[in-house]
Amino acid sequence: MLTWPDYAVLIGSLIVLLAIGARFAREQRDTVDFFLARRQVPWWAACLSFLATEVSAVTIISVPATAYSENWEYAQFFVGSSLAKLAVAFLFIPAFYRHNVTTIYEFLLHRFGQASQVTASIFFFITRLAGSGVRLTVTAVAVAHLLGWSLLPTIAIFVVVSIVYIATGGVKAIVWTNVFQALMFLGAGALTLGYLVTQIDGGLGAIVQVAGAAGRLNVVNWGPAPGASDFWRRILSDPNIVWVALLNGFIGSMAAFGTDHDLMQRLLTVETRRESQRTLALTPIGTLLTLVIYLGLGAGLYTFYAQHPAPTLARTDEILPHFVREAMPGLLRGLMLSAIVLASIDSPLGSLSASFVTDVYRPLLARGRSERHYLRVSRLAVLAFGIVLGLLAGAFSLVTGQMLWVVFKVAGVTFGSLLGVFLLGLLTTRRVADGANVAAMIVMAVMNLTLLVLSEMKVLTFGWSWLVVLGTIGTMLLALIFSAAARRGSPRPG
Repeated sequence: MLTWPDYAVLIGSLIVLLAIGARFAREQRDTVDFFLARRQVPWWAACLSFLATEVSAVTIISVPATAYSENWEYAQFFVGSSLAKLAVAFLFIPAFYRHNVTTIYEFLLHRFGQASQVTASIFFFITRLAGSGVRLTVTAVAVAHLLGWSLLPTIAIFVVVSIVYIATGGVKAIVWTNVFQALMFLGAGALTLGYLVTQIDGGLGAIVQVAGAAGRLNVVNWGPAPGASDFWRRILSDPNIVWVALLNGFIGSMAAFGTDHDLMQRLLTVETRRESQRTLALTPIGTLLTLVIYLGLGAGLYTFYAQHPAPTLARTDEILPHFVREAMPGLLRGLMLSAIVLASIDSPLGSLSASFVTDVYRPLLARGRSERHYLRVSRLAVLAFGIVLGLLAGAFSLVTGQMLWVVFKVAGVTFGSLLGVFLLGLLTTRRVADGANVAAMIVMAVMNLTLLVLSEMKVLTFGWSWLVVLGTIGTMLLALIFSAAARRGSPRPG
């Protein structure tokens, strides 16, 4: 059970987090400070901040749970994801710096018009709130299990802390707390893995033997041979086949990194385009290190509980918290608990507020107001989005099963629409009609939602991993078709 050193480490970590928010509160004079930190963040800090945002609580809790109950095939997505980061660095980032945007959806305003900008921003609200709601649920389940608290009060506490430090310190507070979070989950994870290995009879060799024999160390899933009777069925339904994982890791990560302002916001806080590109290009190193640590924890936990009585848990996601609480010594247990808690102090509230004020409120609802007014509305938006996030997390707490894949399924509904319209702006010089973009995005999002529901109900065999690919291609094609039809249908001058 938890001891006073564990609580001391946890309380100290939270004090550091809140102190960072208070430290930067006095520097928030306008929305440039609040949303961009005047582009004065060092590139290495932005790199760690991006890593902390990319990783989140889902990695800390659900990746070990996935490796414990399945295997290491999740690592296949890393290869495609790393390639996507290079594509975003050299295709997306130059355009964002060229247009000097506060949010990435302003790029769509310059290329197509305000309707595309606002629609993309609304899609971002939906995607980010839903995804962060799942992430918050995962961590709240873990912390509630560790501390013996009820789930809903745990969610409420996390939301309140997030609102307080983000509303006071803005994006600069977010970046520097992310740096602290990244160092904490890397250090605590490595120490936990080292301790776990010492508790297994036979150490690392036993993990390789026991977990390997059970298939828990499998990394590559080659899938069926071409020409096999079940080839196309497997390709369409199994997201872990290597070619599918690489493709969807590339397309899905391009959507996540290039069209999700929560991740891109960190890359816009550095001074120059070149620094931003270097920041993103180096993040795969930190991601790989994190994956090795937390996939290793999953394999180690499988071996440990093969040698000891395995616990009966309501969710697989509780396996790491259970080990931390029941088997780890004091202080080290507090470090891991703090890493989990800090990862749950989610930071999308700053990017959601930035998008709402920049893309919706300032241009559509309240033009020409003072910077003091927009700064006040930005902080109120943090509060409002925080409340919505808490409600969504409470709803997701009713979901059972492996939460890692829920995040990808939720994102798959809308990310394709976002990526499709961004690629139209980046890869073509054609001026696609603003309304055509909106119609195409909505049609493909509804189609993807329908496919996901039918797939989850087992009515249709269709892998969720294809949703982003389908949404991207469909949005681009439909936008071009709708735009051409609109031009043909418009009256000619004279």
